[in-house]
Amino acid sequence: MLIRLTTWKNSDSGISSWDWNLSGQHSTYHALFPRAWTVYDGEPDPDLKISCRQISPFIPHDYKDSSLPTSVFVYTLVNTGRDRAKVSLLMTWANSIGGFSHNSGGHYNEPFIAEDGVSGVLLHHKTAKDNPPVTFAVAACETQNVNVTVLPVFGLSGENHVSAKEMWNTMQQNGHFDRENFSAGSSMPSSPGQKLCAAVSASTWVEPHGRCTVVFALAWSSPKVKFQKGCTYNRRYTQFYGTSEKSAVNLVHDALTKYKLWEEEIEKWQNPILKDERLPEWYKFTLFNELYFLVAGGTVWTDGQPPAIDEKNSPGSIQQKSSKRGTKDTKQGSVKDNHVNLTVEQVPHGGQMTNSDDHSVSKFAAVHGSQMQEQVNGLKSEEPIPYLISKDGPEHVGKFLYLEGVEYIMWNTYDVHFYASFALLDLFPKIELSIQRDFANAVLYEDRRKVKFLADGTSGIRKVKGAVPHDLGTHDPWHEMNAYNIHDTSKWKDLNPKFVLQIYRDFAATGDMQFGRDVWPAVCAAMDYMDQFDRDGDGLIENDGFPDQTYDAWTVHGISAYCGCLWLAALQAAATMAHRLGDRHFAEKYKLKFIKAKAVYEAKLWNGSYFNYDSGTSSNSRSIQADQLAGQWYTASSGLPPLFDEHKIRTALQKIFEFNVMKVKGGRMGAVNGMTPKGKVDETCMQSREIWTGVTYAVAANMLLHGMEHQGFTTAEGIFIAGWSEEGYGYWFQTPEGWTTDGHYRSLVYMRPLAIWAIQYAVSPPKAILEAPKVNLMDRIHISPHMARAISEISIRKIAPDNRCFPSSAFHCEC
Repeated sequence: MLIRLTTWKNSDSGISSWDWNLSGQHSTYHALFPRAWTVYDGEPDPDLKISCRQISPFIPHDYKDSSLPTSVFVYTLVNTGRDRAKVSLLMTWANSIGGFSHNSGGHYNEPFIAEDGVSGVLLHHKTAKDNPPVTFAVAACETQNVNVTVLPVFGLSGENHVSAKEMWNTMQQNGHFDRENFSAGSSMPSSPGQKLCAAVSASTWVEPHGRCTVVFALAWSSPKVKFQKGCTYNRRYTQFYGTSEKSAVNLVHDALTKYKLWEEEIEKWQNPILKDERLPEWYKFTLFNELYFLVAGGTVWTDGQPPAIDEKNSPGSIQQKSSKRGTKDTKQGSVKDNHVNLTVEQVPHGGQMTNSDDHSVSKFAAVHGSQMQEQVNGLKSEEPIPYLISKDGPEHVGKFLYLEGVEYIMWNTYDVHFYASFALLDLFPKIELSIQRDFANAVLYEDRRKVKFLADGTSGIRKVKGAVPHDLGTHDPWHEMNAYNIHDTSKWKDLNPKFVLQIYRDFAATGDMQFGRDVWPAVCAAMDYMDQFDRDGDGLIENDGFPDQTYDAWTVHGISAYCGCLWLAALQAAATMAHRLGDRHFAEKYKLKFIKAKAVYEAKLWNGSYFNYDSGTSSNSRSIQADQLAGQWYTASSGLPPLFDEHKIRTALQKIFEFNVMKVKGGRMGAVNGMTPKGKVDETCMQSREIWTGVTYAVAANMLLHGMEHQGFTTAEGIFIAGWSEEGYGYWFQTPEGWTTDGHYRSLVYMRPLAIWAIQYAVSPPKAILEAPKVNLMDRIHISPHMARAISEISIRKIAPDNRCFPSSAFHCEC
């Protein structure tokens, strides 16, 4: 038997010579992330039924074992025949990670014997272009009934080493390798073009009608992650296993000895959902399987410590060959250029804002000046502020990055995380809070380096103070944000409201008052920044006639259903959070703006059955947008009072269900983003006619939150049918951003489909939301006559324009 985890070009002495005798006709695969089962029923031997259970240590709320780079393969052998059978399983692995180092040479293998019967082979891989090395460990666990042997090195061609063909012949003849191979020591480093492989064999006898278990594991020690512009971080697991290449032995050992405990924890987590009779069967396994993206979405999880800086690659630095790990005394000139600044009040101290006076916290909302004082909270002023952002926070779970998608390579894309974040909030809430802290710090940060925007050819600064960044960057995350450069996202209308809504939801769901206090200054700044987009003083922001939100190809004019609803929700969330934190001034101000804005929003967009796409006069202004109630979705998820009459909410959701869902292949594809009132797909642009998987899940969650169970699960099932079922398009474990009505996809392996966990959040809200007092806190915010006059008479500008910091077109205000 063979666990074959790599494939190579065929040759006579290579793996094409292996006599597998395995057609796959009687083999099946079943997945329930983070476990999967492959069943070989009578093949390659008709008297054997073999199942392989694959386990990854993805365990909610376990921030140690869930960080481990390892996987376990548990084989169960059942002998249905009359004779005793000797069965040998073989796990092979190639010393390669592909790419430039595949043929570069310098790689070597060595056998090892560890404690508790664990033994196997280490494969040391020398990467190219000064990237950190990788060490693989393949191993099995020897027991009283299982004998483990290894072949530390074999080659595909047979040059200088045993060939793949010779290795296979040895297994066929003997069913094991020589025990002396454990004494072989390290192999000679490979020559350029030479490919090294290793094999681990586990042999056992299985009695007639008996069964036996054989366990293999794989671990990969890659302790450092290096980004293109020079910063190198230690991965999260090194906090527990160190940075030695040999830590792969300890990783694989612990995987083989702890996997049963991992499975117990996985089953404790999953069984209540799997046994919940309220939930459709298709939903239960799709819910878990969509989580694949948290480990396959380019995930980087650091230990939270400062990076080592490769100065020769660091922009704005003197060209040197040395490398050092940053400390509090790191000089700005040697780490980063001097175009990044934060104001005195905004410098975090241990993740918290320090405020020694008794005035309202909202004084931090105004962003003033661009220089720090000489010494703030023990941190020297030369230290670049983004460097602070990459440090561990109060949650002490390190720093977490995941890509928007494998085609859109940007870390923690925030407008998309808005949908996906329900998965982290439910399963790893400390990571979710850590991410929100990163963005809270980023709101108060400015990067004046110039960027050219592709859509219109204009230029602007990379990161504007007060604006929530689109992403944390690509080649130098945390330090160089906003890798997205199609539009100037400082003018987007959804990012800041989405920040406020996520902050309040996480604050309400976790009940973490310290988190709320720490990020409150950034909430104030993000809200006040949006005043510039309320150009007529009615309390409601307006869009600017370009795709200034997550639908970045779909133009919006004037007041929009999507951004306007997000803004209304953000006003209410910010006012409520202010009240809970004791900031009366802010609470009054934003409650009054909410009251004004809500009346305008409904008057200009409500048409009796849904909210128009926007208040403009374009051909699609009356289109039915599936995502029009995104703000209400977050409002309901956060335990806040509804933004509108319940009748209006349900009427709009029903309209979306009848038109955007059911008029597209009978509801078997999800919710199309745009639909005309005549029941035709809105063909205005690519995105209006697409079905976005994550948005569909979000719409379904919103329906469930408003008692529309049938509509909600029917809507979400369309994504399962088209993406995951056997009659669909085969997008399992690579769910795309979206597809068209004829099934053509865009952007495989995408972040937003994690929004399916918003459905589970709606079905089973967190304890803090369920047990919160059923009191409308907005009713407890009393607006003083002075505040009412101030709001109505003054064109409020809380962010003072600074010609040194902002382009002249960034603000339209009276100063």
